[in-house]
Amino acid sequence: MRILIPLPDRDFDTTEVAVPWRLLTESGHEVTFATEVAGTTPACDPKLLTGVIAGRLGAEPEPIEFYEQLAASPEFREPIAWAEIDPPRYDGLVLPGGHAPGMRQYLGSEVLHAKVAELWNLERPVGAICHGVIVLARTIDPATGKSVLFERRTTCLPKYMERSAFLLTAWRLGRYYRTYPEYVQDEVVGALRDPSQFERGPRSTRRGRRDDDDPAFVVEDGNYVSARWPGDAYLFARQFDRMLQDEPARLAANRRV
Repeated sequence: MRILIPLPDRDFDTTEVAVPWRLLTESGHEVTFATEVAGTTPACDPKLLTGVIAGRLGAEPEPIEFYEQLAASPEFREPIAWAEIDPPRYDGLVLPGGHAPGMRQYLGSEVLHAKVAELWNLERPVGAICHGVIVLARTIDPATGKSVLFERRTTCLPKYMERSAFLLTAWRLGRYYRTYPEYVQDEVVGALRDPSQFERGPRSTRRGRRDDDDPAFVVEDGNYVSARWPGDAYLFARQFDRMLQDEPARLAANRRV
């Protein structure tokens, strides 16, 4: 199956891109990357490769290894343009996150929002993690005039995580961990019909790994799966892959209804 992953030119989260790419390609899927301008090779937030402060708060070694492999792949080095995205060509959409300033290019793009709305209305599997959920919160369904998330259950980067990271690093990095004045959770909840549709998940800073999903948390609602932060990336990628595998049966069931 063909999977679309849009990205900003820089500052996306290393783990939230590299882990889904690696697990989905291992499952035999074809991944297409897209940036604002075709052929712009993107780059992750460099602090996540070395550690944000004193070597801490960065990506884990395995996702960094995956990212190094990703950076050498032709699909990553030669992305298509957001404006060139043809939604019917894709079987699924993954929206990664990241918090550094370069993410605003991607989170706020009206061109990208329009393409996401088209793909969302095709009812293909969609996955969003961390700040990537903001893309969906800001994507308006032309039929309703409301966010595509309006009736959905979802998670995203919880406020307690965003606040804690900011308070730990502000003395050195200023507002590096605050992409916008409004917290991610607050913006996402504001796009929902009811605040109860937001699921925060357990309070924990343990990260899930390839062989350990116990600390991870995702929310599934129909053809949509969301996750909170890089610590959920492995489980998120596996659940998205399962949705892709189940998609033919889901479509057949819908046709019978």
